[in-house]
This record gives sequence, structure tokens and C-alpha cells, in this order.
Amino acid sequence: MSTDYILFIHGVNTRQQREGQGYSYDLFTLIQSQTQQLKPSLELKQVELYWGGVNKEPEEQLRKDLEQSKDWDKFWFKDFRLNQLLQFAGDASLYVSRYLGSKIVETLLGQIESGLKAYQTNDRLHLVTHSWGTVILFDMLFASRWNDTTIPGYQSVQTIRHTIFGIKPNPFDGIKIGSIHTMGSPISIFSLMDVKQGVDETDTESPSTHDITPHLQTLLKSLAEAPSGKVLPWRNFAHPGDPAAYPLSRVLPRMVDGESKYLDIQDVITHDADLFDFLTEPVSQTVLALLHGGDAHGSYWKSEEVARHIAEEIHQSSN
Repeated sequence: MSTDYILFIHGVNTRQQREGQGYSYDLFTLIQSQTQQLKPSLELKQVELYWGGVNKEPEEQLRKDLEQSKDWDKFWFKDFRLNQLLQFAGDASLYVSRYLGSKIVETLLGQIESGLKAYQTNDRLHLVTHSWGTVILFDMLFASRWNDTTIPGYQSVQTIRHTIFGIKPNPFDGIKIGSIHTMGSPISIFSLMDVKQGVDETDTESPSTHDITPHLQTLLKSLAEAPSGKVLPWRNFAHPGDPAAYPLSRVLPRMVDGESKYLDIQDVITHDADLFDFLTEPVSQTVLALLHGGDAHGSYWKSEEVARHIAEEIHQSSN
């Protein structure tokens, strides 16, 4: 019998502290419960990726420098600056840095190899990504910058890519992706890193190093055209109060040059009534709502709605 592996990668907590190891336990437990109701024979295995410690020391030093400034008490929204903004911006700089990017790759390589070492050819992999974890994972799997054989982390990225069916350099080896689930994803902003407006499209000497299009296209086409191939389901979960979440249903097909025939992408708007029903429509557009954005950004990990959608796609991929 085949196994469904669920690979989780966290993003930015944007609250008092970063996600710790074990962050996916609640969501995985909810998914297990939902799949048991749909198809008790399904076998699930959890693969949790953790990269949160890579940027911890420089971030903590910056935090201390800010708090020790003689003018720090004069600033408004100090908690927002030290948590939501600092962590989000810190991980953005971590992503674009080749040095720290390679450290993340090395950190995650062993976790991926260990988590997927027992997979069989008929098993399936489901990606569940949060926040900047989406950008980091997609960078490793698809970004053109890792094609450079001279950069640190090159060989580790190739090893990771070799694990996944449909990704070059060996597009017909590895475990097949059954579904993708993004939560609070800023990948719409990430698409701006691939803007080619005003650039000669025939210029192959200076491509965007962060372009994910070619490898992602290869993945989608390989999955659709493989024996028993299917259009890849992609569910993008977005809480309306999450400042990092954006709709993807229009953006993503454009990023992959309109290859929507290989992709079934849907935006799913989530809502946590207990936390956010007090926000009326006028209030929802104010700074007060923004200050609660960290709670919205982390809400997916305990959401029964998110778990239900993921379980349904796992069930569908097994048929």
C-alpha cells in the first residue's frame, strides 16, 4: 500500500517568538483525524522541516541594539517593529543572501533525506508551506540561481531536487507531488523578483536568478503527462487579517507562463471567528487590525478548515 508523506515547512511566527520544532503537530493531528473519516486505510507520514535557528543570532543582536538605543522609547508600535516587521524583513534578507541561503539548504538537506529515505515509487508527497517557508522551499526546488555550480549549496540543492519527481536535472526520478498547500504565502510578492519588463526577452545571458518558472513548468508538465498523471491541486490558504497572505489564483498561472492546464489552483479564505469577529468592516482596515496580524498569520497551524481541505486533496490523490 502506498504512503502519503506530508512535508511541512514553517515561515515567520511574527508574534513573540519564532516557531519551535514540533510546530506542525497540531495541524498534522487534525489532518490525520480528517483523513481517517474519509479513508481509514490511508497511511500518513509527517516530515517536518525546521530552519528557524539559522538567522537567530544576528536577529537577536539587532533586537538588542534597537532596544538599547536611547531613543527607542520614543517609537510607536515597538512590539510590531520587533516581531512582525523585524522577523519578516529578516527572513527576506536571509532568503536573498547566498551565504545564509546556503546555510538553510545544508540544514534542510539532512531533514529531507531522513524524512523521505523510505519512500517507494508509488508513494505521494504533499507540500504544506507557511509564509517565507514557501519562498525558501520554492527557491531550493525551482530558482535559477542554484544552477550556478560555483556557489555554496549547489550540490545540496541538486540532491534535494533529485528527490522530487518532475524537477531537473532528473525529472523522471523521485517521489511524485500529490498536492501543494500554501498558508499565509507572500509568493505573490516573490513574483516581482522575476519582472522582465523593459528587458530584451531574447537576452539569455542575464536571466533573473530568482526565476522559478522553468523548473516549475517542468514539474507541472511531468506530473500531468506521467502515467496516471493528474493536474496538480494547489490550495492557497489566506486569512483576511494576515498581512503576509495574498491571493494566488491569478498570479501563479502568469508566473508559469499561463500553464494553468497543468494546475488546479484555488484560493481558500480562512477565518478565525474567536479572534477576529470583533473587527467590523471599517475597523478591519485600520492599524488595530494590522497589530493583530501576527495572530492571523499563525492561525493556520490549528485550523480545522485548513486540515479538512488538505485531507480532501490527500484522499483525492489516492484514488
